[in-house]
This record gives sequence, C-alpha cells and structure tokens, in this order.
Amino acid sequence: MKLIRIAKVSELTSLARATIYKYINEGVFPKQVKLGGNCVAWVEEEILEWIAEKIAQRDSQVPELESA
Repeated sequence: MKLIRIAKVSELTSLARATIYKYINEGVFPKQVKLGGNCVAWVEEEILEWIAEKIAQRDSQVPELESA
C-alpha cells in the first residue's frame, strides 16, 4: 500500500486541488489519511480505483442516437 500526496493525486486525476477537496466534501472522492500536523495523503489504490470507476461509468453509458 502506497500513500501519495495531493500533487500526485492531482496529476493522476487531472483535477485541481480545490476540486479534489470539493469532491471529498460531496462524498464522491476517496478521503485523505491524516499523517499528523497539516500533512495528509491518499491511498494510491483508492485513487486508481476511483479513476477506473469513472472510466467504467463512461463505458457503460449508451450513446444517444442523433435524430435526423
């Protein structure tokens, strides 16, 4: 299990720091692990699973047919 900091989370997800914290508050993104003081990190596997879920959601959507 590997812990990663906010810069790596942002890099992996292409989300801004503010968006990451917004999604956490909305309950739609993995919560951070407090390491002490002001230091937090995320479980890398949880972030990768979140990304995989987003891809699966995209792939399971039925494309809308354009009407002529």
